[in-house]
Amino acid sequence: MGRVTERRKVIRIRDGAISSRPDTLVTEEPLEIRLNGKPLAITMRTPGDDFALAAGFLVSEGVLAQHSDLRNIVYCAGATADGTNTYNVVDVTTTPGIPIPDITLERNVYTTSSCGLCGKASLDAVRTTTRWPLSDTPPVRIEPDLLASLPDRLRAAQRVFDRTGGLHAAALFTEHGELIDIREDVGRHNAVDKLIGRALQNNNLPLSRVILLVSGRASFELAQKAVMAGIPILAAVSAPSSLAVDLATETGLTLVGFLRGHSMNVYAGEHRLALQAVTAAQG
Repeated sequence: MGRVTERRKVIRIRDGAISSRPDTLVTEEPLEIRLNGKPLAITMRTPGDDFALAAGFLVSEGVLAQHSDLRNIVYCAGATADGTNTYNVVDVTTTPGIPIPDITLERNVYTTSSCGLCGKASLDAVRTTTRWPLSDTPPVRIEPDLLASLPDRLRAAQRVFDRTGGLHAAALFTEHGELIDIREDVGRHNAVDKLIGRALQNNNLPLSRVILLVSGRASFELAQKAVMAGIPILAAVSAPSSLAVDLATETGLTLVGFLRGHSMNVYAGEHRLALQAVTAAQG
């Protein structure tokens, strides 16, 4: 299988001094995902947890919702003309009888975060397709201070980032702030898929009482993945997109952006944050 990092020669220029040295870079390779033997999608990813990535991707697409929906995932032998296995093609086999949606059509509305014309269709598609509505009872209640502490915990757990500086990360935390799982990838959407796929493989869906924290911004696609996995809280260290906020409002997802230090913006689902004491103190 491919390595997570690779070494490349680099010319360094520091204060006018020139030197040559090897540098550690994050690996980026394509992964083709096949569904029941038919090509479905290609994503650029960091090798590792490929089966989980494929499973999580199919949760996001509404194909899989629980462990019993999944029959098998394998690397495809003979992925090249000479029969060499590149470990860059996986085939997901679903349990007989599992309905397969028209994914080609749905992906056009699911993953386009900048298309105003298809925005309403995107929201409707996620709301009507998810099998895990966000109806946590009783609701998860998170202290803002606990939420503010999570980015440092995420950063401390990023092993590959320390060597490359070129990876996104996503992590799942309990409602009490305990780290459940963390994945790194060149694409933050892949990191989230790896988390969700591992949860499906371990029969832990829906993730109804957890916090999903992502590095970078919160796009519509990431909000979609949270909703499809039944995750009630999505927090990001950067900004959300307008369509991500619309989806969060529509589905009841708690969406937090600009989570930095003790500052944050709550864009939707504020009922899951313990804000009453904070508001009273400021009043």
